[in-house]
Parts: sequence; C-alpha cells; structure tokens
Amino acid sequence: MEYTEAINSTPVVLVEFFATWCGHCRQMEPVMAQIKELLQGQVDVYQLDIDLNQQLSDTEKITGTPTFIIYKDGKPVWRESGELEGQFLLDKIQSFM
Repeated sequence: MEYTEAINSTPVVLVEFFATWCGHCRQMEPVMAQIKELLQGQVDVYQLDIDLNQQLSDTEKITGTPTFIIYKDGKPVWRESGELEGQFLLDKIQSFM
C-alpha cells in the first residue's frame, strides 16, 4: 500500500516510525499492540521500520525513533517523538476522532 493511500485509509490514522535496534521502540511494542486492539475498525495503525523505509523517513523528516504521527483526513495533525504513556497516546488519538 502506498503511504498516501495508508494515511487516507480511515478518517484518523496513526503512524509509528520505529527501528528494530531502538530500545524505546521496543518499550512501545506492547502499547502499540494494545492501541491497535482497542481502536480496531476505527483507526488504522501503521508501523514503519525506518531502515526499510529510508526514503519515506527522509520525506517525513523523521529524526528520532519512535516518532508518532496522527493524520486526520490525510493531513498530519499531531506529531511526537520518544517513548509515550499508552493512555496519553490513546487520548491524543481519540481527541481527533
């Protein structure tokens, strides 16, 4: 799936740019799994490895991992890098729904 298609797949979309070697990204894995489960059918969640998606990471100006971007109607409305509290991330996503 093309990135443009992905960020327009549902009205609100969460994208996480991560790296397999990133400790903070590994800490976020269970949080992301839980968010995917809780929002299934409402919000699409995509996780992109920066090493496998280098050109896209450059285009999106990803400078740290993990980086989370929330899109609403295909437009970025919120962005944050680093390890986040699961509830904080969930509340942030729901604020755009």
